[in-house]
Amino acid sequence: MRKLLFIFLVMFLGSRPLLAQFNEKPVLNIENKDKKFLNYGYYLGLNRYGFKFNYKNNLGDKNTDVQVLKSTGFNVGLIGEMRVNEFLDVRIEPGLAYTARTLGFPGFAEERDAIREVKSTYINFPLLLKVNTRRIGNWKPFIVGGGSASLNLGSNEDSLDDNASGTFRMNKWVYNYELGFGIDFYLEYFKFTPSIRGVFALNNELIPDDDPNSPWTSNIASMRSRGIFINLTFE
Repeated sequence: MRKLLFIFLVMFLGSRPLLAQFNEKPVLNIENKDKKFLNYGYYLGLNRYGFKFNYKNNLGDKNTDVQVLKSTGFNVGLIGEMRVNEFLDVRIEPGLAYTARTLGFPGFAEERDAIREVKSTYINFPLLLKVNTRRIGNWKPFIVGGGSASLNLGSNEDSLDDNASGTFRMNKWVYNYELGFGIDFYLEYFKFTPSIRGVFALNNELIPDDDPNSPWTSNIASMRSRGIFINLTFE
């Protein structure tokens, strides 16, 4: 999380054209950009995913919880934006997000039993509402929120193996809600937008092992992804 924020700040503060937009009376760039009914663009970014676990028997001891080691992944995708009025836009942002998480299960002596590496490639389909302030010179803050469906290409849902054979299984489809904020910067030829967003899964993603007494999954009531995205958008 701290690494993502540091990268975000370096990219933001290191750009002199962006800082120039905060001058008292800047020359207005691409004045009619947001007056179009449809706008298009693309985004690049970073993500950091984890899991939130709920347990059937919570003993209040962290030594009995599944440990999650997060890593930094990447995002890439397209943007389609429909103007509703000066302050509201509807957006679709189909894209791809790659991430990897390492899970540590308690109670095992062997690393091959205790550790599961979960690599996920999500194809995301967000439908979002963007709420803007009035444009201030060449910049405009906004908040964004909505829902999304994600197809996990690395879910192992159809695998006949489970943790007893070293295979961790998840549901292919994940349904999320998303909340975030950012700032549109109107540069000379295009609009540049740094933003940060949280992604929160609604459904249980875990597929339990076939053995109802599995030492890996029998005590897990639910497992849901939690992620943070930092995106740079170009329109």
